[in-house]
Amino acid sequence: MSQLTHKNVHNYFKIDGFHLSEEELRHVAYDYIKEGDGDEQAIGEFLLDWFDDKEYIEMKTSGTTGLPKLVKLEKQAMIQSALATGDFFELEPGDKALLCLPVKFIAGKMMLVRAIILGLELDIVEPSTQPLALNSKMYDFVAMVPLQVQNSIDALVNVKKLIVGGAKMDASLEDKVLPLKTEVYETYGMTETITHIAARKVGENVFTVLPNVKIVQDDRGCLVITVPTISEDPIVTNDLVEVVRENQFIFLGRIDNVVNSGGVKLIPEQIESKLIGKIHNRFFVTGVPDSSLGEKLILVIEGEKQEFAQDFFDVLDKFEKPKEIVFVPKFKENANGKLLRKPSLV
Repeated sequence: MSQLTHKNVHNYFKIDGFHLSEEELRHVAYDYIKEGDGDEQAIGEFLLDWFDDKEYIEMKTSGTTGLPKLVKLEKQAMIQSALATGDFFELEPGDKALLCLPVKFIAGKMMLVRAIILGLELDIVEPSTQPLALNSKMYDFVAMVPLQVQNSIDALVNVKKLIVGGAKMDASLEDKVLPLKTEVYETYGMTETITHIAARKVGENVFTVLPNVKIVQDDRGCLVITVPTISEDPIVTNDLVEVVRENQFIFLGRIDNVVNSGGVKLIPEQIESKLIGKIHNRFFVTGVPDSSLGEKLILVIEGEKQEFAQDFFDVLDKFEKPKEIVFVPKFKENANGKLLRKPSLV
C-alpha cells in the first residue's frame, strides 16, 4: 500500500454535505478567500497551502515550550497525527464531525486534515462561544475549547465524542460533563506536537498517549515527548508530570509557575485544585517577589473584593496557604482563551 500524501482526499470526505475533490476544494478555497469573512479566509488560505507542492506548512507556536516562534510542520507528520487520532478515538470513514475552532490555529487546521485524510463528513460553523446553539444535528466527533463546552452543556446530547483543548478544564466544568452520555476527553499537546499527543477521559486523572508516542521525564521532572512520525528530535516541555506507566502520565503543573517560597517549592496548579468549588469566581495562585521569602504565594481572584472565613484555607497545607489575596477586575487571556497569569497582575 502506497503512503498517503497531502494530495490524497478520502472518498468519504464531505464539507457541509458535499463530496469535494482536491480540485473542487481549491475552488472552494478561492471563494472563501475572495468572499468570506476572516475565519473563512483562514480556511481558504490553509486549503491552498495544504494542496500546494511544499512538504510543510508554516505556523507560529503558542509558546508552550518556549518563546513563540515560526515553525515548519511537515504535512506528512500532520497526516500521521490525523491517523493516530483516528486510531485512538476509533473514528470511521463517514463519521460526522464539526469544525467550530478558528483555522488560524493548529487545532482548527487539524480538524480539516483529519476530515480529509480519515474521510469524515465535516460541517463548518463560525467559531463562537456557543457553537451548537443553532444546530441539532448529531455528531460523532467534535473539538472545543473549555469556554465553548461551558456554554454548550445542554447541547452536548448531540455529540458522541468530544475532545477539549487549548486550556485546562477546571473541576467545576468536569462535574458538569461527567453525567452526560457524551465521551469527553481533555487533550494534551501543543503546536510542535501537531495538536494532541495524549488524552485523558474526564473523571480520570491519567493521560494516555496516542500511538507511536514515547514519554519520559527529564531531570527537572518535566515531560519529554518523542514522536518519530512528527519530529526527529525529542520535544522538551516545561510541564511537570508523574509518569505512571510507559504510555501514561499525570499532569502536575507548569515549571514556569512553580513558586519557591523560603526554599519550599509550591506547584500552583496543585493548590488551585484544592480550592476549586470554594471560590466561585475565576482565580489562580502565583508568586511575587518578597524580601524575606524570595517569593511569597498570593491568591489572585477575578472580580470585586470579598471576605473569606478564617477557616477558608484549612484544605491547604501550611506552606500552601496564600500570604495575600489580590482582586483583579478582569483576567487577561490569549486568543485560545488560556488564562495569562503574570500579565493579569499588571
